[in-house]
Amino acid sequence: MILASTIVFAFLATAQAGCDNSCSGHGVCECGFCVCYDNWGMGLSHDTGDCSDRICPFEFAWVDSPDVNGIHHKYAECANKGICNRGTGECECFEGYEGKGCQRTSCPNDCSGHGTCEYIQDLGFGATPADFPQVGFTQDNEKFTYYNWDVQKTRGCVCDPEWGDVDCSKRLCMYGTDTQDHRDNMLAPQKYQVQQILFDFDDSLTAEGHSRTFALTFKSKVNETFTTHPIVFTSDNYEIFANDVANALLRLPNRVIDMIDVKAEELEDADTDATKVLLKVKFTGANNQGDQNLLIVEDFSCGDGCFPKVTGLDVKNSTFVNNMNNISMHISADFNSYECGRRGKCDYETGICQCFEGFTGNSCNQCTSLI
Repeated sequence: MILASTIVFAFLATAQAGCDNSCSGHGVCECGFCVCYDNWGMGLSHDTGDCSDRICPFEFAWVDSPDVNGIHHKYAECANKGICNRGTGECECFEGYEGKGCQRTSCPNDCSGHGTCEYIQDLGFGATPADFPQVGFTQDNEKFTYYNWDVQKTRGCVCDPEWGDVDCSKRLCMYGTDTQDHRDNMLAPQKYQVQQILFDFDDSLTAEGHSRTFALTFKSKVNETFTTHPIVFTSDNYEIFANDVANALLRLPNRVIDMIDVKAEELEDADTDATKVLLKVKFTGANNQGDQNLLIVEDFSCGDGCFPKVTGLDVKNSTFVNNMNNISMHISADFNSYECGRRGKCDYETGICQCFEGFTGNSCNQCTSLI
């Protein structure tokens, strides 16, 4: 009996000794092999070994070799863009990558403190929401559904107003026309951009409709966004209404709109009782040469604690239009719009144009000498 007991204990000790380092306390020993707990293994192949190494998070690989079916972007430790720290189980990502398992890109220079780092599926298209009248006026520009493999992985900078480039490190300069650029027909009167907004009411305007208010938002070429004070809508006198719109736009800060001509008129609809009011906004100032970003109509109700505080318009649609009933609704300007008027260089540290000799002005759009 003593001999048998000794043999059994010796066998158990031998079996236990068959697992290296007693599986490092991170697994169980079965038949001389370690069965590691989750996230423990050994070596690049993660074979069981002695369960002494941590395994780092797996994410879709940024770059990897295809499998037999030609599939790329399989799951890989640290997404193949970092080194696993076997002691901590955390990825030490290469430059330009971050997050658990190095699953996303970092933005260049952290957007230099002048922008936000956004995922690829959240990046918008178009300068302003008014670029997309077919989807109505919203408080954001157009987004598109994104299905590719790098969703929630690839990111880029969305710069603050007056800042630009991929890392938002450069101050933007003013835009203006190139005074030396020639039109096809120099004898024809020079045209300014005209933006036209159609207010489409379901029924004829009521007395209540004359006292309701709305606002207009304008975005400059350097991405500054300004919204007017409340504008009272009236159809009693379209000249007064047009003057109110013009004054509201001219009162925006920093002379972002310096000269403007506004007209309003009613368009009759013989088939229905609906009322359509057409607002024509012509940009004629030196600060708004060339085609500008489209105006945005804030026609929703905005009450206490909201800016601007407007009652909103009871309209079916208030939208920028390109054509209707064969009427030209959008007139592009003969003036062009270039950084520093293409007659100077932008100092990206100050945002001030350094004009070439013979030119001056905020956007080098004034000629001081004849050559």
